[in-house]
Amino acid sequence: MTDALEETIRSAVRRAGTLAARLAAVLAKRVVMLVVLLAVVFAAIELLPGDAATATSERGEGAAGVAARRHLLGLDQPVWERFRDWITALPTGDLGTSARGEHVSDLLAAPLPNTVLLGSTAFVLTVLAALALGTWAAARPKGVVDRIVDLTSTAAFALPEFVVAVGLLLVLSLWTGWLPAATVTGADGTPAGWRMLVMPVLALTVPQTGWNTRIVRGALADQAAAPHVAAARLDGLPTRQVLLRHALPGAWPAIATGVATSTGMLLGGTVVVETLFNYPGIGTVLSGAVADRDTPVIAAVVACSAALISVVLLLADLIRARTLGVRT
Repeated sequence: MTDALEETIRSAVRRAGTLAARLAAVLAKRVVMLVVLLAVVFAAIELLPGDAATATSERGEGAAGVAARRHLLGLDQPVWERFRDWITALPTGDLGTSARGEHVSDLLAAPLPNTVLLGSTAFVLTVLAALALGTWAAARPKGVVDRIVDLTSTAAFALPEFVVAVGLLLVLSLWTGWLPAATVTGADGTPAGWRMLVMPVLALTVPQTGWNTRIVRGALADQAAAPHVAAARLDGLPTRQVLLRHALPGAWPAIATGVATSTGMLLGGTVVVETLFNYPGIGTVLSGAVADRDTPVIAAVVACSAALISVVLLLADLIRARTLGVRT
């Protein structure tokens, strides 16, 4: 009995060590990818016409004033030196200074909670709707519901966020007047009410629900051929019980990967949606930063977005490791 217990403990320790080593390797790889991505951001902005000193200069400001501003912003230094200084300060939480003299961390502090509210609401609704629709379609393979869900989910995923946003503006605002066309903010800079969130959330949710519904449906279809699912069906268990208790647990790795992938798409769509609806979030700040050629602000937004996506991908990896097991 003691030998068996010791062997079980050793096996658990080996699995935990293997999982930790793999996660550490994944994290190291993603850190390297993030550094490369940020270097590309710095280089790409450098290739754009103009610079932050010119974009933020006052009307009528002379060449001497622009040159002084360029020196103040460090734009007279090589791009690789500016990137080195910025990236080495990043681990300390220093995101740099914007072209208009504000600390980037202070600049992002106010709109960040608004973007988190918008993105998290859209994310939760996307997951719930995709699970419901995908499971509903899988309950009757090749039936009428399955075909309708397949057609609508494909059409929804094919629509970009700005097309959905424009359609919502036409129907829910201009034609019916049910919802305001632009976001009204309160004194604290947050949306004045829940009605301000409806159209931005829907514009983000609809395309990603289409994507994830197809993933849920496909994952459940793959699990339907698994021996334990077929055995449960032969035992006469209800379809709902077969799907929820036998097929869905095995489908979680594929579903988690799809949801993690859609996180990046949601963040990308947030920039467009916030701009269209004048929503006070990070997307609005990013649009202004691109116009100003404000490299520290753009790089900070990219770094924060990449860190969030990496966390979600890591959670998806943990779900896959727990469901499928770690191969020693």
